Amino acid sequence: MTLVHSRARSVLSAAALIAGMVCVTAACGGETSPESAEGTSSKGSTTQSDTTWNEPASYVYTLTSNEQALAGSFRVTVRDGKVPKAVGLDDSSREVVERGPGQIPKIGDLLDRLEKARHEQADTAEVEYAADGHPLRITLDGDKNSIDDEAEYVISSYEPAGS
Repeated sequence: MTLVHSRARSVLSAAALIAGMVCVTAACGGETSPESAEGTSSKGSTTQSDTTWNEPASYVYTLTSNEQALAGSFRVTVRDGKVPKAVGLDDSSREVVERGPGQIPKIGDLLDRLEKARHEQADTAEVEYAADGHPLRITLDGDKNSIDDEAEYVISSYEPAGS
């Protein structure tokens, strides 16, 4: 009977140990940082949205960017997969628009930049998604030790054509 009692205790101890390991592993791997709470991660990886978003051929959105070559806020019109119109909403963005609307990216172009950063193992390649799956914020930093390679794109006032 003692042997059975010892086995029962051993099984209980083993179960507790395994449960403890699972909890520790989940806590470590599950990331409880604010980044993961927003559906993002760093070091070249991105948590996928629960909703798959397919970029429509036509839509409008507001882009706010801190990227040096694309600094400012823009109201962007995408029609048939191209940017025929972009309006600069501040001095910096108006200068960019003067160079041509081809300088202003579609949301899909921003997602391509994210994927490229992930592929190149950037120190930061983060994205936050809206409930419908379109990105709300994309943050990139190729090398945390380099200056002026960071970019943040905030996407707001997104309206698919026909909405």
